[in-house]
Amino acid sequence: MNRRQFLSTTAAGLALSAARGWAVPYADQKRRRVGLIGTGWYGKCDLLRLIQIAPIEVVSLCDVDKQMVAEAADIVSARQTSKKRPRTFHDYRDMLKEKDLDLVLIATPDHWHALPMIAAVESGLDVYVQKPISVDIVEGQAMLAAARKHQRVVQVGTQRRSTPHLVEAMENFIKPGKLGKIGLVEVYCYYHMRATENPPDTDPPPYLDYDFWTGPAPMRPYNKLVHPRSWRAFMEYGNGIVGDMCIHMFDMVRWMMDLGWPTRVSSAGGTLVDKASKANITDTQTATFDYPDLKIVWEHRTWGESPDPKYPWGATFYGDKGTLKASVYGYDFTPESGTPVHRDVTYEFEQYPEDKTEKDLERHVAPAIRHHMQNFLAAIDSRGKPVADIEQGYMSTTSCILANLAMKLGRTLTWDAGDQRVAGDEEANRLLRRPYRQPWVHPEVERA
Repeated sequence: MNRRQFLSTTAAGLALSAARGWAVPYADQKRRRVGLIGTGWYGKCDLLRLIQIAPIEVVSLCDVDKQMVAEAADIVSARQTSKKRPRTFHDYRDMLKEKDLDLVLIATPDHWHALPMIAAVESGLDVYVQKPISVDIVEGQAMLAAARKHQRVVQVGTQRRSTPHLVEAMENFIKPGKLGKIGLVEVYCYYHMRATENPPDTDPPPYLDYDFWTGPAPMRPYNKLVHPRSWRAFMEYGNGIVGDMCIHMFDMVRWMMDLGWPTRVSSAGGTLVDKASKANITDTQTATFDYPDLKIVWEHRTWGESPDPKYPWGATFYGDKGTLKASVYGYDFTPESGTPVHRDVTYEFEQYPEDKTEKDLERHVAPAIRHHMQNFLAAIDSRGKPVADIEQGYMSTTSCILANLAMKLGRTLTWDAGDQRVAGDEEANRLLRRPYRQPWVHPEVERA
């Protein structure tokens, strides 16, 4: 990129940021008191980006892993302006009882999103909750209803909606119609991200409250794959790679193309290659989300090569006038006639040098998280809906869960957006709610 292109892109990015409520000067922002529930990998990534862009005070941290929460408290005390060490809690309910927070971030494993989020909005807090919002569809319905009843701002961590180069691709190519009629979007992930080990079960480590960690999920014997991070290998705690990775790209497509609910969802797949692993999620799966005159088709493989090494996780929009490939690393627009356009992700190391050294940070995603947090704070101030409002998160999460249910049942599911049920399929509707392990009680839809 030459200097003129750089200046043009920078100016355009700043203009987009201002238009979307992202570019509020640090010194002009309100000081907010923040808590974090779930202090693992992405909890720290989210919280430390928020510290970078807003004059917050991190008051409380909560985790059932004593080592993890203590390490997070050390990091936060070194990074936040006040240098104060946050209080630490074992039980999120005790943290919320203190009534001294303005907002809370939730970055627990997926099976622990619903109960803390609902408790937080009932406590009068605005919430940033990681994707997918829930492990079952009724959880998501209860979360959306609670947010609306208590009039809370809830941003979901589908930060593709705030990724600067993806905003640019949407504004410059999709919205103006430069792809022409889009009839197919392929979304995909070819990362070798499924756990391949089969270690023996053991006793949990003494610093982890494994019973509380398991919470409402089925109780499995403790295994080192379960905590930390590799819990995504087990369907008991999430919805596999469709729930983890498809949701990002499917949500991005819905946002870029202004789409609501798919009418039908089908899926097929299984463990076709790696049968030795303890993981019980699929290593191969396809899913089709049907819209009028449009199909969105997902594929993941955790083995073999990516068809395009430059795009191992992304989306390809096929129009009759051009093609757009988009990922977290950049985009490529190829018109039917004319000059192709390529853009790489923009890093922000000069503004935020700590990005260079922070442990486990996805450096290419850091700008997107910052913009997502800025959008969240702007929505709190305006009491409007953020770009990844809880309803949008519910739509994308539910669609991905429906894909897994369609695969399990071996048939296409027709979604009734009015009734929020699968049309004419009571067997499928019984699967919209997972059983909860006692004494935890599944949330119900709370009407306003």
